[in-house]
Amino acid sequence: MDNPVVVEVTRGEMVESRHRGAFAVARSDGRLTASAGDIDTPIYPRSAIKAFQALPLIETGAADRFGFTAEEIALACSSHGGEPDHVATARSMLAKAGIDEGHLECGPQWPSFGQAARALARSADAPARIHNNCSGKHAGMLAVARHLDEPLAGYTQPDHPVQKRVRETMGRVCAVDLSTAVHATDGCSIPTWAIALRDLAVGFARFAVGHTDGPKDVRAAERIIEAVRAAPFMVAGSKRLCTALMSEVPRAFVKIGAEGVYCACIPHAGLGVALKCDDGTVRAAEAMVAAILARLDVWTDDERDRLRRFEMAPVNDRNGALVGQIRPSPPVFDRALAR
Repeated sequence: MDNPVVVEVTRGEMVESRHRGAFAVARSDGRLTASAGDIDTPIYPRSAIKAFQALPLIETGAADRFGFTAEEIALACSSHGGEPDHVATARSMLAKAGIDEGHLECGPQWPSFGQAARALARSADAPARIHNNCSGKHAGMLAVARHLDEPLAGYTQPDHPVQKRVRETMGRVCAVDLSTAVHATDGCSIPTWAIALRDLAVGFARFAVGHTDGPKDVRAAERIIEAVRAAPFMVAGSKRLCTALMSEVPRAFVKIGAEGVYCACIPHAGLGVALKCDDGTVRAAEAMVAAILARLDVWTDDERDRLRRFEMAPVNDRNGALVGQIRPSPPVFDRALAR
């Protein structure tokens, strides 16, 4: 059975395009509280689980040893836009750990934030690894390797201790065995492990309440959430939903992943959310996560109003006139998340 239509794009009075997808909302004990579509077929969560990948940075003591700030811990969970503060923070992380930028294995990338990309082009400098939207995550992984006296070279490979530790951490957070799970290579060259939306939602609920069965799991998860709340700009940047939504509603934790994935958690309510838009479209995934969060009965009226502002995005013509909307499909979300 096809996944339901979760987002519609209108032009005038007609629906011009439709996006299908699936989502799950769960509690830390594994109970599913809402869902739609296929939530049991594994998907690649991509960058949506960077907070899980950052747990070893806290649990091993690397963040404390190198004196990482809240901004630096938040950057370790980020898909940043390559803005000057992002780049400077990634460089600070490497400098504190005594690691040269040349050890980054994430590959060079133009900043995704247009203004930063144009500034870099005007400077006549080529994009470098430090501009990669995953450079904060990679700086954190390298810091763990340095702290534990593990090789810096090859830290992106599946058989390196850093990635083995990340896989084990993700498995225990989501309460799944990833030892034989399908995996591939992410855009930044690290392994990405396939996990079902149901398990991802449970994992984010467990992360929200700190019940990840790790050696220092409660405090590690709390510290990451606190860092992101203190520095939401570091998680994404200017004109990005993750930063904007968490700035407006600090009690929400959200993170985008490539190919239409979004994950979230609500620590005060102990809930986790995972979703995927089938066609991998960001515009649909953003509408989905806002629609799901806004319909959960865990917010103040003001918080819910703020979340609803993110549900719809305008479709404009070249003159800037409003000609349509990107909007969630109400029947799907209202039925699944009826209070």
